[in-house]
Amino acid sequence: MKVLLLANNLNVYSSQRLVETARARGHEVQMAEAARCTLLLSRGTPQVALAGQTLEGVDAVLSRISASSSTYGYAVVRQFEMQDIACINGSLAMARCRDKLRALQILSRRGIGMPKTAVADHPSEIDRLLASVGAPPYVIKVLEGSKGLGVVKADSQSAARSVIEALQGLNARILVQEFIAEASGSDLRCFVVGDRVVAAMRRQGAEDDFRSNLHRGGTATAHKLSKTERDVATRAARAMGLAIAGVDLLQSNRGPLVMEVNSSPGLEGIENATGLDIAAKILEHLEKEAPKGHRGDLSKKH
Repeated sequence: MKVLLLANNLNVYSSQRLVETARARGHEVQMAEAARCTLLLSRGTPQVALAGQTLEGVDAVLSRISASSSTYGYAVVRQFEMQDIACINGSLAMARCRDKLRALQILSRRGIGMPKTAVADHPSEIDRLLASVGAPPYVIKVLEGSKGLGVVKADSQSAARSVIEALQGLNARILVQEFIAEASGSDLRCFVVGDRVVAAMRRQGAEDDFRSNLHRGGTATAHKLSKTERDVATRAARAMGLAIAGVDLLQSNRGPLVMEVNSSPGLEGIENATGLDIAAKILEHLEKEAPKGHRGDLSKKH
């Protein structure tokens, strides 16, 4: 099988692991940075070019387009889908995840547990926005943030109002969530491949930091999920239409709550924490699905 790895950065751990694993399994691998691809459009013949040469003979695309990427990366994936080339994950599913508000709307509609969340866009609605979430502390998130950036904890209503006013003044889109104190600065990263969780780790935030992101100095250890946690993680990935997903859960007094669904979860942290070969599980899934006549978007239908 000829596999194209399409990524924002081909030099990071996740990209390198997928390439070496695919080659070890006998696949021909080509690599491309999404931003360097050119989309060629003419009647009935959508194509993708790299360095002046059209990318041809590709059987499957492994897309590693991060949430911090521009929408151009998703357009490149969509171009391959329009050529009926198997793509994992698909452009629509990734675009859903990039928009935090849209993702939460989908999860809410599917009845999946999440922290109480409210969104408003007008400065006059700030007090009502906070009241709808409840008592402080509040977690304020920029909708376009990633890796723990653009996330602020406000311990009082006045502090929250000041943060929201400042962000609105910068034309940033924000949401407000309740603070889950019992999570104690930790969350669970569940790595979903296909219809099951293949690995999970507990991420603990650095001292005096409520965010558990490894990019912010957090630590990770392997975690054995409960049946309920597994069910919530797989339901969340399915709701978003993702074949490969990183689902972040908070352990609360009312059960697991989905904090975020990531369409391009990193491999380094979870492989190091669990000792599992996650790259191989991704390739196994691609090998299983691509020959079945699934063309275009290989994300789960919903």
